[in-house]
Amino acid sequence: MDIKVLSHKFTVCKVSDISMIHFTDEFLFIGKTDEELSLVCTTEHAPESTMEREDGWKGFRIEGVLDFSLVGILSQISGLLAGNDIGIFAVSTYNTDYILTKEENFDSALKVLKDAGYHMVF
Repeated sequence: MDIKVLSHKFTVCKVSDISMIHFTDEFLFIGKTDEELSLVCTTEHAPESTMEREDGWKGFRIEGVLDFSLVGILSQISGLLAGNDIGIFAVSTYNTDYILTKEENFDSALKVLKDAGYHMVF
């Protein structure tokens, strides 16, 4: 399975208002519940004013369109990384999954996955 390494740095944050979000950002994930409005975006497009914010994330995606009948892909990757003390922040889209790790763990995460047989695409 191919893993596409993303070149951007990411920010995970909470915002109080949807108008603060830069919808022109190339990568933008919004989660809204009855308790919060969360945002994952490239750091350069993160809102200046946030309720909470954590910078320093890097990411990769599972290449291709994943069929909904496929099971365990995200679980397998997160298990490999957890087994090496690497935390993740996962985001799923209709097509595929994106996995973020803290910048200081990113190279180690790629090595773990490569050693497990995943092919890195840069």
